[in-house]
Amino acid sequence: MYIPRYLDLKKTLESKSVFLFGPRQTGKTWLIGKELGKYRVYDLLDNEVYLTLARSPKRLEQELRKGEKIVIIDEIQKLPLLLDEVHRIIEKYGVHFLLTGSSARKLRHAGVNLLGGRARSKHLHPFIYYELKERFDLLKALNRGLIPSIYFSDSPEEDLKAYAGNYLKEEIAAEGLTRNVPAFSRFLEVAALCNGKMINYSNIANDAQVPCSTAREYFHILRDTLIGFDVPAWKQSIKRKPLATSKFYFFDVGIVRYLQNRSALKERSPEFGDAFETYCAHELKSYVDYKNFRTLSYWRSKSGYEVDFIIDDFLAVEIKAKANISSADLRGINALKEEKKIKHYIVVSLERRARREKGIEILPWRDFLERLWKDEYK
Repeated sequence: MYIPRYLDLKKTLESKSVFLFGPRQTGKTWLIGKELGKYRVYDLLDNEVYLTLARSPKRLEQELRKGEKIVIIDEIQKLPLLLDEVHRIIEKYGVHFLLTGSSARKLRHAGVNLLGGRARSKHLHPFIYYELKERFDLLKALNRGLIPSIYFSDSPEEDLKAYAGNYLKEEIAAEGLTRNVPAFSRFLEVAALCNGKMINYSNIANDAQVPCSTAREYFHILRDTLIGFDVPAWKQSIKRKPLATSKFYFFDVGIVRYLQNRSALKERSPEFGDAFETYCAHELKSYVDYKNFRTLSYWRSKSGYEVDFIIDDFLAVEIKAKANISSADLRGINALKEEKKIKHYIVVSLERRARREKGIEILPWRDFLERLWKDEYK
């Protein structure tokens, strides 16, 4: 099944080299095969390729063809020192490289050359609504998540188990990111229960039975391997003093459900609302990254008013998994509206029809996503 991805690598590679980062199984290798299949690929997961380039990085230059302008290296974090040779080839021949990886951690920790601004960084996320279109099913997405191989799987629970077990625990440990697999496993389950909430390292450390410093380091591992991301606090409000603590979201709603040990979600169940918010966080984070906006943040005042997401200073989004939005549901976004700093105010809901109330758009979730990806809110 061919589903075009939103990210246009060809266009970017025409002008500059690219680091393409994304969690495992989000489709980086598939995207290369479908859209960049005519270019030469070095797959560092192939042991023979890895050993050849590890022994002799200069093979990259020796194997260059005359006039060749694009070369792809898959899983570059497996051999960080190769970047020195990549840098030299860029300078000498003007070749553009696509360098993919599931972690920037090894590159940074190895202190290697990150090409000195000669490459742009892009991120590939799991499927978004815009990509799946008529194949998108909300309840299916909330239960399975949107990792391509799992969304279309015949055995999604087994695949979620394999991803959470084999990758999130064993492979992260195998790469030397942590040696204490039982402690990291406990932390993952506790962190998943705190998904979408403000980070309290002390409480999480206590529940996971690890030191606070270890909990902080484990969160760094999740960020660096792109398994989760922070949503920082929006601090520009004047009338009401804002909180400054970040929230943390896992990259995929299906992985969160599995780690939380939840059974299949049903609409209007107590867990449905949190899963719906996590899915919307994924869509908004993908939009920010794909469209090159600065930041996705949230706002909460010390008096308790809150708005779930803010993109730069032009779009405020409140998520409500409800079929009937009342005036009480608008308290937070109305309070933010009084600051007069944001251009658009949206409540994303399960209502059937779009409507407006005092300058706030109340939209069915599908309407919102279609308008968002059409750039109607810029």
